Amino acid sequence: MATVTASHIVSRSSLVSSHGSEIKANLTQIGSRSQSMSHSGLRSPNMADKLQMRAQAFARKSVKKAYATGNDNSGKNVCLQGGMTVIFVATEVAPWSKTGGLGDVIGGLPPAMAARGHRVMTISPRFDQYKDAWDTHLSVQIQVGDRVETVRYFHCYKRGVDRVFVDHPMFLEKVWGKTGSKIYGPTAGEDYQDNQLRFSLFCLAALEAPRVLSLDSSECFSGPYGEDVVFVANDWHTALLPCYLKSLYQSRGIFMNAKVAFCIHNIAYQGRFAFSDFSLLNLPDRFKSSFDFHGRV
Repeated sequence: MATVTASHIVSRSSLVSSHGSEIKANLTQIGSRSQSMSHSGLRSPNMADKLQMRAQAFARKSVKKAYATGNDNSGKNVCLQGGMTVIFVATEVAPWSKTGGLGDVIGGLPPAMAARGHRVMTISPRFDQYKDAWDTHLSVQIQVGDRVETVRYFHCYKRGVDRVFVDHPMFLEKVWGKTGSKIYGPTAGEDYQDNQLRFSLFCLAALEAPRVLSLDSSECFSGPYGEDVVFVANDWHTALLPCYLKSLYQSRGIFMNAKVAFCIHNIAYQGRFAFSDFSLLNLPDRFKSSFDFHGRV
């Protein structure tokens, strides 16, 4: 049985700031009673339940409207002290790149979180010449296999979210002009032979971004995102991110308070490669057993 107190319901009124004089008045009346109500789902909802459902419905409607209109100012008026600093890392982000539901999630969920006052960034590869993303003129050196590669970062600010794109020929030269069909391979169902290196590079570049990029597009936040962040990694392309975080950064006292949430959107796609390729990932040998899947990585 879930218990809903009047004070909890009053706190939800923050979701309806632009629409809420009528609802706030009713919530205040309920709050003055100082009583607790329980709703097990087996009885008809009372007035408190109905008000809470109205508030939640209005919040969902507001987010959908902002997403549909492309309103760059949605969420900018909410500056939440003590909110989270969240970084979504994914190979797709709609409308810039998309093959399925992953792109939709990374396109729509971050603005909803930003509208609630959190500082939010997304990081994805720069697969094309995106006309609304500008060169930050910042580059970093990253070791991939036995080579050192230079990556650059492009950036735009949309609907309260910092959209960051990792620029490197491994992404742009393979996919340019064919974003929807050639992100992962030359044809559907076929991987590029160097995908393990492409996405190793991507994960390392994503870990560098919050430390080196100083962004000030938001009226609420400015400067680098820093190290006290939550990374939200998505699908196998970003599975190396928590491994690199632990082995290359936290082992040196960097990102000590950072957390990772790993989200699997489609378990059918697992990114399997020859086990001999493990040496190209620049991970300690103690990680080998975690990657061994019937003789493949």
